[in-house]
Amino acid sequence: HMAYTSGTTGRPKGVRRLPLTPEQQVLATQLTKEVLGIYPGVRSLISAPLYHSAPSSFAQQSLLLGSLLVLEQKFDAEATLALIERHHIDTVYLVPVMYVRLLRLPPEVRSRYNLSSLTFVASTGSPCAPDVKKAMIDWLGPVIFESYASSETGYITVMRPQDAMRKRGSAGSAAGAAQIRILDEAGHELPAGEIGTIYVHQPAYSDFTYHGNEAARRSVERDGLVSVGDMGYLDADGFLFICDRASDMVISGGVNIYPAEIEHVLITLPGVADCAVIGIPDEEYGESLVAQVVAESGVTLDAESLRLALSERIAGYKVPRRIDIVAALPRDDNGKLQKRKIRDAYWSGRERRV
Repeated sequence: HMAYTSGTTGRPKGVRRLPLTPEQQVLATQLTKEVLGIYPGVRSLISAPLYHSAPSSFAQQSLLLGSLLVLEQKFDAEATLALIERHHIDTVYLVPVMYVRLLRLPPEVRSRYNLSSLTFVASTGSPCAPDVKKAMIDWLGPVIFESYASSETGYITVMRPQDAMRKRGSAGSAAGAAQIRILDEAGHELPAGEIGTIYVHQPAYSDFTYHGNEAARRSVERDGLVSVGDMGYLDADGFLFICDRASDMVISGGVNIYPAEIEHVLITLPGVADCAVIGIPDEEYGESLVAQVVAESGVTLDAESLRLALSERIAGYKVPRRIDIVAALPRDDNGKLQKRKIRDAYWSGRERRV
């Protein structure tokens, strides 16, 4: 089996994995139920593209174990609700951008459909803003499950709905027998609460290599643990908090700023349909923050009003100096933001790349 990474920070790499051993097959089946809600007889629904690792895994396991798999050609918020009701769906795979579109359906539309069959909403691939997750749980009940995973590592954590409010912003605790370590640049393990690079291992999966690029494979491993470049920390209870990708972190005036934290607030502001925050060249500070924002249909947004609203909810140094209102952001079909494309427009022609 060979899956390709999403390529949000560079050219996609082929992740070639060895066949599972019988013991790993048992562990993987247990993990599939824990993080995706797939089990014998399940009735499932998916509209995310099947060429991405997580949707592909969801669909394949549904075909192997379930009694019904509904494939939606393209995500449509109201159509998704109608399909859940019509087919008595137990488990659905959604990503956070789909949550936002579902929540922005008028209340009378949302209440039109019987969603009582739904027991598990699986989400992975991009982090969910805490306020968005809370709104989904308030609407659908304790059925929202989030996991941290990658093509290289497989599923590492699961955030169960009963923990979502007391551990706001966390990606969950270890799924199955997953190992999670937070290491500094020298490879030393950091204590609870300190931010470093996330290294993991999931014994339910076999080892992998990058097709035709063994050097890249060696570069991501430390002592049997693998990192895909994400930064975060573990709390005292073992819950993982992901700050951002190392490549997305902004260093402004010597201060580390994680754009994901700002985006999680920005997306909840009235009239905001989509957003991205990046670092752009700044002669004085090295980098400064800029946000690109997409307005909801029929809404006119004002950059200064957005900055004021942000300043009431996050620290002043995290408020982007500049907010650009744009027509659309470059996302792949699975909802992942391709920040490299946004960043290139601001850094083009520069000798220095932070």
